[in-house]
Amino acid sequence: MGVLRRRTAVAIRKIAAGASEARAVVEDDFHHFRVTVLSRDGHVERTTTQSLRTPTMICGQASQRLTELEGMALDPASASVLKHTDARLQCTHMIDLAGLAVAALSQGTPFRQYDAEVDDKTPDKTRRARLRRDGVLVLEWELDGYAVKGPPPYSGLSLGAGFTGWTQDTLPKDEAEAALVLRRAIFISNGRTVDLDALGRRTGPFGGCWAWQPERADKALRNVGSTQDFTECPDALLGQDQAWLAFEQTE
Repeated sequence: MGVLRRRTAVAIRKIAAGASEARAVVEDDFHHFRVTVLSRDGHVERTTTQSLRTPTMICGQASQRLTELEGMALDPASASVLKHTDARLQCTHMIDLAGLAVAALSQGTPFRQYDAEVDDKTPDKTRRARLRRDGVLVLEWELDGYAVKGPPPYSGLSLGAGFTGWTQDTLPKDEAEAALVLRRAIFISNGRTVDLDALGRRTGPFGGCWAWQPERADKALRNVGSTQDFTECPDALLGQDQAWLAFEQTE
């Protein structure tokens, strides 16, 4: 049995009076994205992205939609970006990274790293998911499909519709952020149960993200051979991103 590993990191620096830069990156079996958010006087000034490994050939073109966040006020809640755009019309991973970047800029958090681990499904669909923040275990859920069996306060919750709102209304901001990071990893982990290359063209959530909107889904051709498996090599995640996160390189 293997495990889905997903590593996300965010670093910020001050670049001028009232201006800062956040760099956020994520890598897992199927994805490798970078997002940069520049802020000035408490607002998002500019966003840019890099798509290093993607499941379809058009994912990187979603970068243009992220500019909808430009002008929004910085907010300590990573989910705040969802108030300024329709997430279904964004690249899921770009918008998640942008939210983490905005929260880090708002709080002045110099660096943060999340490591999610989601066990492969068992025949009865039960499994465990864990999340470490800066090396410390902060969440561990027992799952039954998309339902959390425990521990409290997550017991009995569905990870589907309504979960984001529940986290924002119920949990401290840092825990809400962590819960959404782990939830995303759980959703992504289902890709490990199928041969995405063998499925051909239709390998994504139809209507659920930018690439899979009806008007362009026929162009979302599979990037064959793009899947990797980090079960036995967690430290390989973000291996090529360390200099970028340290602001030692531009690309």
